[in-house]
Amino acid sequence: MNDDMNGEINTPTERPSGDKKSGPKARSAWAVTRSVWFAMFMREAIGRTMTDRMGWFWMIAEPAAFLLIMIGIRSFIRGDSLVVNAPFIPWMLVGMMGFFLVREGMQQGLGAINANKALFAYRQVHPIDGVLVRNILDGLIRTAIFLLFMVGGLMLGTDFRPDNGFQAIGGWMSLWLLGLGLGLVTSVLGTLILEVAKIIRMVTLPLLIISGVIMPLNQLPHYLLDYLMLNPIVHGLEYIRHGFFDGYKVVHGTSMTYFWAWTLSALALGLLMHVRFKERLKSQ
Repeated sequence: MNDDMNGEINTPTERPSGDKKSGPKARSAWAVTRSVWFAMFMREAIGRTMTDRMGWFWMIAEPAAFLLIMIGIRSFIRGDSLVVNAPFIPWMLVGMMGFFLVREGMQQGLGAINANKALFAYRQVHPIDGVLVRNILDGLIRTAIFLLFMVGGLMLGTDFRPDNGFQAIGGWMSLWLLGLGLGLVTSVLGTLILEVAKIIRMVTLPLLIISGVIMPLNQLPHYLLDYLMLNPIVHGLEYIRHGFFDGYKVVHGTSMTYFWAWTLSALALGLLMHVRFKERLKSQ
């Protein structure tokens, strides 16, 4: 009665909107992907560098041993006279490290899916994640090893500094992208068809020879050179060599347009294959 007389009405107290309880904020798809990549990257990095006590040694020993063998062969074939306006040892080292970058990108894709198969139980993890993470890690490792060789060469009195730094870095990144594109394709083919993995490993040595890593291709007959220039790796290696040695005469017919046509096609094909066969790759 008194309440009515005073004009006061008892109503439930409303909670301010800021005090409303809410669940955890959902993360964006990109944030989830970054977390997955970081976790897989750390897993791969620890496995590659710390599981085997000799892991770092073999990463450096392989290109070093190959380089020493080629230097020994050079003394018999006088390779210095075959390369125009570029010292033979730095010329060969640049080509060798560039080729290894493509080769490892292609081969790392072969075992990336099977190595991460247990992680596919988590719906956030996809087969392509393992391929991307492996190629990123291998690219960083190869870059560190290449810089180590450059520093070692400078300490020994051999100038490995590029004449055109932007072109050298661009050529290095271009070769890494080609390796990534090929790795995306081989990861699908090698997982679905086991024989493909064996064939790819068999062709790496012939591919090294016909890519102009050891000897310059300019010395070959023109009719044979036309066929060898169909190999996109040759174009990428010649481009990065020209970035290191400004006066170097690249192989006739070198074209970065042709190289990028191959690189973009490999990337697009690899991505499409991963989308098309994602479920089969998970259950393979």
